[in-house]
Amino acid sequence: MTLMTPPPLDQQQQQQQPDDDEMLVPHTDFPEGPQPMEVAQAETANTVDTQAVDDPPSARFTWTIENFSRLNNKKLYSDTFFVGGYKWRILIFPKGNNVDHLSMYLDVADSATLPYGWSRYAQFSLSVINQIHNKYSIRKETQHQFNARESDWGFTSFMPLGELYDPGRGYLVNDTCIVEADVAVRRVVDYWSHDSKKETGYVGLKNQGATCYMNSLLQTLYHIPYFRKAVYHMPTTENDMPSGSIPLALQSLFYKLQYSDTSVATKELTKSFGWDTYDSFMQHDVQELNRVLCEKLEDKMKGTVVEGTIQQLFEGHHMNYIECINVDYKSTRKESFYDLQLDVKGCRDVYASFDKYVEVERLEGDNKYHAEQYGLQDARKGVLFIDFPPVLQLQLKRFEYDFMRDTMVKINDRYEFPLQLDLDRENGKYLSPDADRSVRNLYTLHSVLVHSGGVHGGHYYAFIRPTLSDQWFKFDDERVTKEDVKRALEEQYGGEEELPPTNPGFNNSPFKFTKYSNAYMLVYIRESDKDKIICNVDEKDIAEHLRIRLKKEQEEKEQKRKEKAEAHLYTIIKVARNEDLLEQIGRDIYFDLVDHEKVHSFRIQKQMPFNVFKEEVAKEFGIPVQFQRFWFWAKRQNHTYRPNRPLTPQEEVQSVGQLREVSNKANNAELKLFLEVELGQDLKPVPPPEKTKEDILLFFKLYEPLKEMLQYVGRLFVKGSGKPVEILAKLNEMAGFSPDEEIEIYEEIKFEPNIMCERIDKKATFRASQLEDGDIICFQKSAQVGSSDQCRYPDVPSFLEYVHNRQVVRFRSLEKPKEDEFCLELSKNHNYDDVVERVAQHLGLEDPSKIRLTSHNCYSQQPKPQPIKYRGVEHLSDMLVHYNQSSDILYYEVLDIPLPELQGLKTLKVAFHHATKDEVVIHTIRLPKQSTVGDVINDLKTKVELSDPNAELRLLEVFYHKIYKIFPLSEKIENINDQYWTLRAEEIPEEEKNLDPHDRLIHVYHFMKDTAQNQQVQNFGEPFFLVIHEGETLAEVKVRIQKKLQVPDEEFSKWKFAFLSLGRPEYLQDSDIVSNRFQRRDVYGAWEQYLGLEHTDNAPKRSYAANQNRHTFEKPVKIYN
Repeated sequence: MTLMTPPPLDQQQQQQQPDDDEMLVPHTDFPEGPQPMEVAQAETANTVDTQAVDDPPSARFTWTIENFSRLNNKKLYSDTFFVGGYKWRILIFPKGNNVDHLSMYLDVADSATLPYGWSRYAQFSLSVINQIHNKYSIRKETQHQFNARESDWGFTSFMPLGELYDPGRGYLVNDTCIVEADVAVRRVVDYWSHDSKKETGYVGLKNQGATCYMNSLLQTLYHIPYFRKAVYHMPTTENDMPSGSIPLALQSLFYKLQYSDTSVATKELTKSFGWDTYDSFMQHDVQELNRVLCEKLEDKMKGTVVEGTIQQLFEGHHMNYIECINVDYKSTRKESFYDLQLDVKGCRDVYASFDKYVEVERLEGDNKYHAEQYGLQDARKGVLFIDFPPVLQLQLKRFEYDFMRDTMVKINDRYEFPLQLDLDRENGKYLSPDADRSVRNLYTLHSVLVHSGGVHGGHYYAFIRPTLSDQWFKFDDERVTKEDVKRALEEQYGGEEELPPTNPGFNNSPFKFTKYSNAYMLVYIRESDKDKIICNVDEKDIAEHLRIRLKKEQEEKEQKRKEKAEAHLYTIIKVARNEDLLEQIGRDIYFDLVDHEKVHSFRIQKQMPFNVFKEEVAKEFGIPVQFQRFWFWAKRQNHTYRPNRPLTPQEEVQSVGQLREVSNKANNAELKLFLEVELGQDLKPVPPPEKTKEDILLFFKLYEPLKEMLQYVGRLFVKGSGKPVEILAKLNEMAGFSPDEEIEIYEEIKFEPNIMCERIDKKATFRASQLEDGDIICFQKSAQVGSSDQCRYPDVPSFLEYVHNRQVVRFRSLEKPKEDEFCLELSKNHNYDDVVERVAQHLGLEDPSKIRLTSHNCYSQQPKPQPIKYRGVEHLSDMLVHYNQSSDILYYEVLDIPLPELQGLKTLKVAFHHATKDEVVIHTIRLPKQSTVGDVINDLKTKVELSDPNAELRLLEVFYHKIYKIFPLSEKIENINDQYWTLRAEEIPEEEKNLDPHDRLIHVYHFMKDTAQNQQVQNFGEPFFLVIHEGETLAEVKVRIQKKLQVPDEEFSKWKFAFLSLGRPEYLQDSDIVSNRFQRRDVYGAWEQYLGLEHTDNAPKRSYAANQNRHTFEKPVKIYN
């Protein structure tokens, strides 16, 4: 496919800034994340033609959709395409988004997974290509700041479906539709004025959207001059392509960082090592990127003058050892490292991490070491350093896997690092016996790489002091700034920040919040090597072919920039005509006169004199120049948009560009005009009549109450001193009424935020009625006595009110919250009863009070957690609003009892654990709010299968795998909360009913120790009660537990048993008397003391809620509502 250069979007300045009259809306029908589409992907072809311009990233995406008229989808997404490093896709509604137009939007394809607070700005156009005459292709442009609330933007009424599906028009050929998107992504920054080179002597790197952590790493490597020099000395040839050669791509990047005046792009480099997609960066981390780069460079340096540079700079060695305690046996293994991973969790600073790194682990008990010749032995295991590299790279483990939550988490704990790091401290405690003690391991901090944000995203930047002077610099993508040492060090330690108390006079505790910006990588340079490493690098280090190539690149870039600047010497002129008003009013629009998105537009050079432009219009519309009169449009203070005044003869000799500036204070790149053409008796154009100050141009709309129809019938000049009575006959003629028909006339004044439409006194002058050029008069036949009963909207104001407030609501069943089930046209002014009545009527339900509605959360694209209470809102408009967002979705349920009655009841979800069968059944219990737990149990008995008809039940509160409470039968259910913890019902075992005075009922929980969380105890699985008898040993209790849980012998033999008090385990031996441990009765809650069963949790991780607490030795869950 040929390379397409998108039209010059950006220089049309604010051209696409939506006027209030443009149909630009975010599409609100959005589920979270991409939806599966019911269309075979093979039916659509997608191509992207990317402009070879670094700035701005822009591209054209072409989507060919086959079998278009046979698509059954309400909506359809294109494949994802990349522009500016971001993922986009087109969304279309082939049959319209509740309108009789094709609806089309640009959508951020990965909006559901982007980090909190994301936003991106794009200028774009969407087009439907005319495959017969390209010049009739329909193209609409706009711009938008995309964010979580508005992750798509576009045109609900893009083009009439009638035109699209008409085979003669050329938009559907062989049932194939071609859609195009031109997208230019802009960085929304307020610091374009900041000249990094001028302010600091350094330049930044462009953010390609996906390259998150790469820029800070590249800046760090670039500012190690010895490394940069080695990269320059790698042999490359003029025939190499940077995108296929890592050495050349890195040389090119470093050269530009050294000699360019503006920020540098990284695209060639990412291509050269194969990470040219967004996913590549998502699947790796900074450490992997560092290793990939260094390994590949090391490989490319082999056999060259710079062979071994990477090792010389970054490679250190440590020794892993295992040493037996009771016999003379030691095993050692030397390993190299390019960077060290240091623990942050549980360490206050870098030294504490090194202490932990070399900590000695004892191998004993079950964990003895198998030494050759000596069998199983107690041993010590550890790591010591043989040597450290000149450039020491420390990766701080800020991201860890949380086993409890089954997810990655970010550690934001405070963690300090020094300006000078002494690794010889305490008599060389980190060094192995083989280490060369003559080398002084004193290091100076060179760079601090920072991550700001959470685990699923955020921002990366670096603090670097390139010459190890006291002056630090912050490298934040394109922007480089000078910073002091406090910003680079202390502010990147993490931890909590304390805000000063808002009211110092009172004893209120200061407000603390976690600092989400903190260091994740440190680079130190050894003092004794710094002169060698911070060396001088100049032009003579750079190969001549590289200098020539890069100079040429700069010249080409300048040429492109110049071409782009000239391409923006155009203006779009939109010309509205009488024909547009006739076509649109009463169909697409009801208020004002025209939708400018649907009128003819011309792309004209700004220097063209307006008179020459008129000749273009004559060619296009067949209206000779002398019969054309153009009017400027003006936005009035009441937000209406009307023709304001004709162009003067002096203005007509000006250039198009000058006129645009006259007409438009908003600096919008468009010029909007109304073309007035007067027709003579023979309906041929005649010269326009002279317009004096006395003449007023009025537009007329006719309303027919029986048909509920509004239409445009024409325009007239009237005299300011004239009166409406003088033109009644003319209005009747325009409407096709008899000359003496009685008519009522109204002025349409405004429609936002409320309708204002007032009756005009037929006998007062037009001037007295304050009418002016561009005003709209609506008229209708005078109402006959009694006829108004036959009409829903008997007069113009009531009809306009109806149109303004009508709202098509998409109803979805709460059980299927992603699918629209039916649509109803309602009024925003409908009250609660009106809405449920209409829904009941649609569903064929006699009792509307059995309908319960739930509002839509526009941000999560889900139903709100709480339904709407009976008569809990005034109007439909209140049901559809969510904070400042408005939606058109409501969810409904059909209840088995009326809602007012249900609101007097309490609903609880209770999990019933069967005494003998291996299952859990979840029941929904609904009882009056004043009921007790005893009532719940009685109700449950009628629904569950008991092991014995006389079995007694109890209700427990279980939270995080512990039993917190046995509910007394007399407790009221109104305050029981089953949303956060589980309510569990079970039969009371016989042995618990007849407790001996010396028997104890104890809690038994499963637990394991989390290696990542400092051996913290973590509970899992189903907790239970157990009776222990006086004098009973652990061995006897174990037999009963194994039988109860039905655990196989082999697995049970690995289990350990402990008495836990306040989370600390004391391990028990088989001979221990268990009851001796459970003597205290003054504990706050029984869960503070329990018998713990320590074993691994072998259960597969479940992501869905019903089974979130399932484990292998638990019972399968069924859900009954």
